[in-house]
Amino acid sequence: MKRLVAQPLTAAAFAPFGDVLEVAGVPDKIINQGLCGRHHDLAALDFGPGGRAGISLFDAEPRALPYTLELVERHPEGSQAFLPMHGNPWLVIVAEAGKTPGAIHAFLAAPGQGANFHRGTWHGVLTPLHAPGLFAVVDRIGATANLQEHWLEEPVLITAPG
Repeated sequence: MKRLVAQPLTAAAFAPFGDVLEVAGVPDKIINQGLCGRHHDLAALDFGPGGRAGISLFDAEPRALPYTLELVERHPEGSQAFLPMHGNPWLVIVAEAGKTPGAIHAFLAAPGQGANFHRGTWHGVLTPLHAPGLFAVVDRIGATANLQEHWLEEPVLITAPG
């Protein structure tokens, strides 16, 4: 079985796959009577022709590290953003582009970090590491199929750093 050590989720490392959603740096605007910083337009949302934005709530079973990755999926018709509704780290898994998934990358999202997968990006299933596994998900709602799954020929064991 292949082994992979999860790395911290950073905007630079994740850029080929999507956007890291987090409060970083100085807010773009100060609003609400000066009591709120707005970090504006953090993700390239894409709902494709004939699609619209939808917000869903996902309640996923927590997993543990080491984690055995056997399946990745992608959404060819639009982007998909995961916004944790908890304050716990979680696992973000992606694969390099191609008709089938390329090299696998694993990231540990820190509390307060979300991720937006660009259209067509191969990624692991929602993988919280602690309960509750509650996430808001912003993705494409439309009449056409928007899910492709791919079972890996060889599973990948993802471990914690250190």
